[in-house]
Amino acid sequence: MPAAIEGLFGFIGRKTFSILRNVHDASKLINDTFYWTFISPFKGKAVRVRATISEMVKAGYNSVPIVGVISFFVGIILALQAAYQLKKVGALIYVANLVGVSLTRELGPILTAIIVSGRSGSSYAAEIGSMKAAEEVNALVSMGINPIRFLVTPKLIALMVMLPALTIFSDFIGILGGLILSATALDMNPFSYMQQTVSSLLVKDVMTGLVKAWAFGVVITIVGAYQGFKVSGGAEEVGRRTTASVVASIFLVIVFDLFFTALFFYFT
Repeated sequence: MPAAIEGLFGFIGRKTFSILRNVHDASKLINDTFYWTFISPFKGKAVRVRATISEMVKAGYNSVPIVGVISFFVGIILALQAAYQLKKVGALIYVANLVGVSLTRELGPILTAIIVSGRSGSSYAAEIGSMKAAEEVNALVSMGINPIRFLVTPKLIALMVMLPALTIFSDFIGILGGLILSATALDMNPFSYMQQTVSSLLVKDVMTGLVKAWAFGVVITIVGAYQGFKVSGGAEEVGRRTTASVVASIFLVIVFDLFFTALFFYFT
């Protein structure tokens, strides 16, 4: 019996130390990332502009086709589901309200974030993890180059800019999908649909989605970089950390979405 109790407390202690170590490492990464992104440029350490633009192209411009296609289909699905219920009470015109508000406040930001976490978040983890496994990160340190400033800062700035931009694009394409479905299958007047959409949307609806998208960009970058820097083995470890980055990113995106939704619900 004492041995079993000792084993239980040993297991609890090991898990606790592991969690505390991970929290410490994540906190240090977040602190260093925000320092090199927002403070060091005012101290003479300029951001790598070319690398940042390159990351914007890879994370933003290259994501446009998949974001557009998925948003278009989601807009059609939303319009169909709304029409299924609203036609029972003769209120099909309110399909525009549901599609517009749902996309701008919730579905646009979260769908875009999930797509980007699968594309760019996994790419960040794989890139940094491969460099860590090949000891290229240690080589950067030995040359006096901070790996956070060199690798993470351009990615963070790119996602903070491009994820809100992709979200606006997603909102527009989703509303367009709902408009096309309503004008063809539901025989609604396209002008009336757009007029109803504009009248139903408020500035705070759009801003809510953009704030969420900005926060999601920070989360995806930090998680991808954290998993990449935690690589300690070969190719198998890189693959495992890449998978973990996608799972953790999607989980945290949903958690932050809940947090911001509750925050805006109670304070706006």
